[in-house]
Amino acid sequence: MNLVLIGILASEIGFWVVLILGLATRYLLRWRKVSTILLLGVPVLDVFLLSLISWDLLVNETIADFTHGLGAVYLGFTIAFGRQIISRVDAWFAYRFASGPEPKAPPKVGIGRVKYEWEQWLKMLLCAVIASVVLVAITLLVRDPARTSELTSWLARIWLVTGIWFIGWPVWYSIGHVLRGPESRSSG
Repeated sequence: MNLVLIGILASEIGFWVVLILGLATRYLLRWRKVSTILLLGVPVLDVFLLSLISWDLLVNETIADFTHGLGAVYLGFTIAFGRQIISRVDAWFAYRFASGPEPKAPPKVGIGRVKYEWEQWLKMLLCAVIASVVLVAITLLVRDPARTSELTSWLARIWLVTGIWFIGWPVWYSIGHVLRGPESRSSG
């Protein structure tokens, strides 16, 4: 079994376990300090995964494969979207277990939807930048293009997805909003 793939799966499972434990501690047991300490474990998982990828390539002298690149993208995703995911789960948990307000869904139409799509794409852009920096940094640390060519190919994948996301969502919703006329501009 691929060590980096196990690390990615462990990080993802760990993220949800730490998140649920942290929120359960906050809302069910009312131990806010313990909850905060538990939730601080989320970034530790990212450090673990980055260390594992680096160790595998530098110490084990492994040839980078698909999972090494996937790990870098996973890191970018968790840093760019992690806070939003945690906030949404926290809002749901507060609603379900602590009589909090019902969580709001993203707007479906209007300028609110356009703004939402641009915010999401900016997070994707941040994800792409972080993943690219990680991929380039590891490639430079390894100093062996023959062993890191797969990491370089991930750069194209990341930016292709970012470009498709750009056209398919924020640009598409912006154009649709303008074309629908003044009545749609006042909603949202």
